[in-house]
Amino acid sequence: MNAARTAVFAALLASSGAHAAMPPVIAAAVADPGRPAADTARDASRHPAELVAFAGIKPGDSVADFMPGTGYFTRIFSRVVGVKGEVYAITPSELAAKMPKLSAAMEALSHDPAYANIKPVVEPAAQAARGLTLDAVWTSDNYHDVYGFFGAKTASAADASIFAALKPGGVFVVIDHAGLPGSSDTAPTTLHRIDPATVKAQVEAAGFVLEAESSLLQNPADPHTDKVFAPSIKGHTDQFVLKFRKPAR
Repeated sequence: MNAARTAVFAALLASSGAHAAMPPVIAAAVADPGRPAADTARDASRHPAELVAFAGIKPGDSVADFMPGTGYFTRIFSRVVGVKGEVYAITPSELAAKMPKLSAAMEALSHDPAYANIKPVVEPAAQAARGLTLDAVWTSDNYHDVYGFFGAKTASAADASIFAALKPGGVFVVIDHAGLPGSSDTAPTTLHRIDPATVKAQVEAAGFVLEAESSLLQNPADPHTDKVFAPSIKGHTDQFVLKFRKPAR
């Protein structure tokens, strides 16, 4: 870990009071020199170390990053789970058809020897985790897209697929831009936000239990009425972090 990266990471941990409790493997994963500069530049606002620790992801786990984008969290998961773990980068086939560069990016990443435990997957969103056996599933700033652009029924089917793939006791972490209460009929497609109550209701209907919420990404100054890409709020939206667990039996 170079000195500059060490200083930034120490500041992140100090700001959350989590320094003493942070697993070293997560600290090392965030400090990975192989991460793109564009990713590390966002660490101060995205709190990756604290969130991965909140999720409880650990060495040896099988993790799915559902709709990984360009791999911001995927690379971190790869380092955390290590050579005995696996990271499935799941891109919905509906999205891959419209934006093939996303699935291509995950394919290319899987061929990087530094991230050899990453396995790209392209499946219909409704069957997101078909055939997998997982310890954790993660989706960051994507649930609103599935719900809004693929449909509420598809989002529910994706939740059911994820539930089936998780081992008993496995976790499903959902992070997204918060919308106003009752706004889920329009906000996902117009503002790229979703009412957290909608996510809770859908995921719990699949059989999950809401175990915990994190306030790390909350921003009470966000009016929740602007598109998340608006210059006034981009990178600083009010986001909810939900940790669901599949009952052990």
